[in-house]
Amino acid sequence: MNLIILKENLKQGLDVVERITGKNLTLPILNNVLISVKKNLLKLSTTDLEVGINYYTLAKIEQEGEIAIPAKLILSLINSLPNEKIILKEKEQTLNISCDNYKVKIKGQSPDDFPIIPKIETKDFIEINTIPFYKGISQVVEFSSLSQTKPEISGVYFNLQKNTLKIVATDSFRLAEKTLYFKNGPAIEKETSFIIPQRTARELINVTAEKEEKLKMYLSSSQVLFELPFPENNQPQIQLISRLIEGKYPNYQEIIPQKYETQVIVSREEFINQIKTTSLFSGKTSEIKIKVDAKKNKMELFAQASEIGENKSEISIKTEGKSTETSFNFKFLLDGLTNIKSDEVIFGINGIEGPAILKPVGDTSYLYVVMPIKSS
Repeated sequence: MNLIILKENLKQGLDVVERITGKNLTLPILNNVLISVKKNLLKLSTTDLEVGINYYTLAKIEQEGEIAIPAKLILSLINSLPNEKIILKEKEQTLNISCDNYKVKIKGQSPDDFPIIPKIETKDFIEINTIPFYKGISQVVEFSSLSQTKPEISGVYFNLQKNTLKIVATDSFRLAEKTLYFKNGPAIEKETSFIIPQRTARELINVTAEKEEKLKMYLSSSQVLFELPFPENNQPQIQLISRLIEGKYPNYQEIIPQKYETQVIVSREEFINQIKTTSLFSGKTSEIKIKVDAKKNKMELFAQASEIGENKSEISIKTEGKSTETSFNFKFLLDGLTNIKSDEVIFGINGIEGPAILKPVGDTSYLYVVMPIKSS
């Protein structure tokens, strides 16, 4: 292997693929990046056996070849080199790196020991605008369950229909759903759904951030491939392939309230500020009480901890329905409000035990369901 590449191009690729490597003691090869050279492209590949990433970048290729190199080591090295052309040469499983006054040798491993990253054979794909997809998945990803006893809710659920894609995550205490609408329906003949690991969803956020391309999605019975092209052509630049989580996702729509005993419209920024202030007195339980006075159009927030003190504050609101008093985990409320971008939010409450909902005013594409803290 022998090639010349710009530092910037190599660094960009290593930044993308290095994130899924780590200190794997049982399979040290997974801590490596596979560097492959073919024709006029350099390919960087990493995998943790759940997610695999291929990154392609242009280089001047003088001799084809491949080698597996510790990912974190080579990224740290490249970051420290001047912004010049870099020469990479492989000989006897050693990577020789030359740049300006630097000459480095890194011992590698045989590419034959590197796990094969699976391929999806289907040519059928669904094309999605990257920016709304990135924003949508960012609004739900952190609400997946951490529990291993219910693997189906440990990931992010995708439901594809003719003109919509619903992205959903829940941990049983709260749930977020984002709906993306297609102007031109994707190439699917029937409703399709699948679950990806939360790790995959986070990597999708990383690789699609600030991209203004079309994301292609290929689906098989057990895997999904997301592919981003080079800006100037259809050659794949980034391929992220992931296993799917087996199991049936819960019928989550059953818990989304269609009507509310009490509906509040409130300033999002003021609501967040009041929750943050009140939470300082919530103690170890993280509980704050919310009392809605429908007649006076006021919402009161209250928290008390014996070792700290108490706090009470009021917000002016618009109200429909009856007065109510309910307790919530303040962290869960903040999580929902942070992912809403409108100036005002709808806060629908269903008594002391029913699910409550947060939605942006004027936007039907996002909703957040949160369960109240049951009174003891």
